[in-house]
Formats: sequence, structure tokens, C-alpha cells
Amino acid sequence: MSRLPTLNGLQAFEAAARHMSFAEAAGELNLTPSAVSYQVRSLEDRLGIELFTRLNRAIALTEAGETLYPDIREAFARMRIAVDRLSADTPENVLVVSTGPSFAAKWLSPRLFSFMDEHPDIEVRISASLKLVDFNRDGIDVGIRFGPGNYPGLDQFRLIGDEVTVLVSPAFLASHPITAPQDIAALPHIIDESMAFTAQAPTWEDWFAHAGVTHEGDVRGLRFNHADHAIDAAIRGAGTSLARTSLAQADMDNGLLVEPFPDLRLTTSLAFYLVMPPAARLKPKVAAFSRWLLREMGRPLDDF
Repeated sequence: MSRLPTLNGLQAFEAAARHMSFAEAAGELNLTPSAVSYQVRSLEDRLGIELFTRLNRAIALTEAGETLYPDIREAFARMRIAVDRLSADTPENVLVVSTGPSFAAKWLSPRLFSFMDEHPDIEVRISASLKLVDFNRDGIDVGIRFGPGNYPGLDQFRLIGDEVTVLVSPAFLASHPITAPQDIAALPHIIDESMAFTAQAPTWEDWFAHAGVTHEGDVRGLRFNHADHAIDAAIRGAGTSLARTSLAQADMDNGLLVEPFPDLRLTTSLAFYLVMPPAARLKPKVAAFSRWLLREMGRPLDDF
């Protein structure tokens, strides 16, 4: 059995991949950016592969890094939960929310401050993972899941549907004029492979057919297995992204992404759902979070 790399190196890699920044990872870990960079480089040397591509003022995961990251992130999330459970039972004021990493990064985290302002007595802990959880075993109070809406044994509340659309950065659009849908075929593409997890999710091929665009052969380009990484790559001008509006809307509103063809959006049968064991609805902290989430999503509070 091969010896595992050091925990420090894995922790530095996990934080840097989550933030896509050595500087932000350093702030979280109370280290200097150079120390984080050194630990990641030591990990790469130990594994014999590069995990990050070092760009001018940014970093990006390599294919190997994309492969390693989900399991390492899940492992650290489980370690944090295990340590919390070992030190004491989860206090009544702690709310543990399970959701996908992309939804946590692009939608939930930027809005949580308003819930915390309304309920300063509730401490929210986010468990970000694409894996299904056991609510009792994993100490989860509520979950937010993206899918067709079939969650046996759980209460579920539909939050918001989804669409996909082509998005580019303003800088990319300035250097690659796009006047017709056919122009998209010849441009660099960003592929969100997380869509492949669900059969109903539209693909680039679906969008080309919908837009009447001729495109021969397989769609090639940068591939990411997390939607937020694909969106961030588009923001940095890496190419054209077929992105989910539910996750990219804030970046669109802030002018970081431009939608060349808003009339060519593709709708899906998938949606975000709030899910929980039936008994969880009786907990005041769960009720408070659920009503806040429904309100933020523009859903009737009567649903809960």
C-alpha cells in the first residue's frame, strides 16, 4: 500500500481548489500564500503530477486536480463533521445544511449573511458535496438537491427551476465579436461535466440543434466537473460557457458575464429542492432556515 501524502499538503490543496486562489486559501489556513504554494508543490512532487496550472494572476485545476478534488473535499468535510460529533452532540443552535459545491459557492454562501442577520442565534454549517447523505448518520438537518424531484422518505419543497444559456465575459466578447449563433461553433468552449450526471440536462449538442447551428464532430474545450469552476473560467475569458442560469445569475447581474442570445435559452425538467426528514420540520432552526430560503427563492411561505 502506498504511503499517503501529508495532511498539510492535502489540506492546502483542498482550500486552494475550493477558493481557486492560494491567497484566499492562505487566509483561511492562517498561512502565507507562499507557504500554501509550497505545500501544494510538495504534494505535486509527492504524487508526481501537477494539480494546478499556474496562470498570470490565477490558478486552474489540471485534469488530475479535477479528478482528485471532489474526494479530497468530501474527506475533509467528513472529518470536520466527525470531529464536531466527537467533541459534543450538535448543539440545538447549529444548523447543518447539505448541498452541492456549486450551489453553495454561487448561490447560498453570498446570501447567508442575511439569514445570519435575521437569526444571529443560529450557527449555519455548510456540508458541500454531490454525494447522497444519510441525514441521521451524517448529522444533516436539511439538504438542497438539484434533480428531477424524487426523494423517497423525505419531505421536499420545490425551490427554483433552471435554464441553460450561452455566456461569455465582456472581454471575451470584445475580442471575439458574436453576431449570430453560428459564430459560437468556431469559438473555444467550456464544458460543465456536472450536467452529465443527469440525463435530462441539456448539452452543447442540444443547444446547437436548438439554435440551428451546424457543428461537426465532438464538442471540445476546457472541461470542469463543478459548475462554479466552469462559470469562473468563463468570467476569466477562457471561452463560451453553456451555463445554468440558477448558478450564473448573480454574475450576469453584476456584468461579469454576458448572454449573447437570451432568446435561445434551453429549459430543463430539473429543479432545486429543499429536502429533509419529516421530523426535521418540527425544529425551530429548520423552520427558520426553510422559510428564509423560500422567501429568497420567491416561493410562497405557505409551502412550508
